Amino acid sequence: MKWLNTWWFFALLAATFAALTAILAKLGIRGINSNLATAIRTVFILFIAWGIVFARGENIGITQLNKSNWIFLGLSGFATGLSWMFYLKALQMGKVSQVAPVDKMSVAITLLLSAVFLKEVITWKIALGALLIISGTIVLIL
Repeated sequence: MKWLNTWWFFALLAATFAALTAILAKLGIRGINSNLATAIRTVFILFIAWGIVFARGENIGITQLNKSNWIFLGLSGFATGLSWMFYLKALQMGKVSQVAPVDKMSVAITLLLSAVFLKEVITWKIALGALLIISGTIVLIL
C-alpha cells in the first residue's frame, strides 16, 4: 500500500474534503450572514489544526520558523480568509453545482502564477489542462 504515502493520494483526499466542504457549507449558511459563517468555520479549523500539531508533537517546529516563513504563511492565511469569505458569499447566492467549478478555476490561475513567481515550466499538457478548465468554467458561467 505504497500509494497511501503519495502526493496524489493526499491531493485526492483534499479534493474529496473540498467537495464535502461545498455541500456542508451550503447547508450551513442558510439564513445567516456568509462572513459570520466564515468566522465560525475558521474557529473549527483553528482547533483542528492546532489539535493535530500538538497531538503529533509538531509544535516544536515553530521555533525554527524564520521571518520569510512568517510573512508568506501570514499572506497565505490572508488570501485563504478572503477566498473563503468570497466562496461562502458565492455559495449563498448561487448553486453549488455552479460555484464550486468556477472556484476550481483557481487551478488554472495557480498554474499561471506558479510560472510567473516560482519559475515552474508550463508544458503543453499543463497548458491544455488549464485551457480546458477555463473553457469549462466559461460554459458554466454562460
